[in-house]
Amino acid sequence: MQLHYDGDQGMKEFIIDNRKQFEQLLLDEAVQVRDKIEQIKLIGNINLLDNAYNLVLSVVQNRREDVTALGTREGIAWAGHSLTLAFKLEWIQAIRKTLWEFIYKYDRLGGELGEKEEFHKLQIEINSLVDEFFRSFFLSYSSYKDNLLESKNELVESLSAPIIPITEKISILPLIGMLDEFRGNIIEEKVLNDISNKGVQTLILDLSGLAQLDDNAFQLFRKLIDGITMMGCKAIITGMRPEVVAHFIEHEHPFGNNIKTKGTLQHALREFIHEK
Repeated sequence: MQLHYDGDQGMKEFIIDNRKQFEQLLLDEAVQVRDKIEQIKLIGNINLLDNAYNLVLSVVQNRREDVTALGTREGIAWAGHSLTLAFKLEWIQAIRKTLWEFIYKYDRLGGELGEKEEFHKLQIEINSLVDEFFRSFFLSYSSYKDNLLESKNELVESLSAPIIPITEKISILPLIGMLDEFRGNIIEEKVLNDISNKGVQTLILDLSGLAQLDDNAFQLFRKLIDGITMMGCKAIITGMRPEVVAHFIEHEHPFGNNIKTKGTLQHALREFIHEK
């Protein structure tokens, strides 16, 4: 590989003058990533070669804040587009190895790296800065993924208990799918909080979309009804299928004054509109 060296130039200028050679050596080193360069650029708008070049210049100039910022930005971009971490690990190690290869060539061409003690200090600084990029990348990557997971969990919880306000005092809770203990606890907490915080006085619980109501699900539902009535809220149950009614009869669960039943959600809404 033919490299340009201009007598008294520093390491930064040496890398700038030989950028194309640096990038080629880097691509030769990162075999697995090489074929993914354009794909990664297309998917995440991440130019790995530009980023590697900017990182190396920041490292050789000992600009730690810039190194940290580069790692943070790339970690977020990488996490945001769910790119494979194995490629990133290989890429970072390839950058480190290629940089040291260029430092070796710089020294052989006459670049001034100082005595043994100064070179040892340089070695510590450079490896520390590459490690800092590695650290900041994974911190931002992990933080982004954790926040994304938390947002998804909040969305799942919200969809598990989709309380729909009709008026300031009346809301609908359509129960859809399976009712297990995890979902039952989420629904109970959200319902009771809404009754307390939003002043819900009437809650229409529609069971027409409930997949099934086994003994465990029935106990969770009864616990929810008890909590609603204890909060002083009126419960209207709609969409009860024959097997659901059979559960109530079998367990001899009494409906108090605060609980009414209607055949369908439409019946309950029509009655409410008529009353208004």
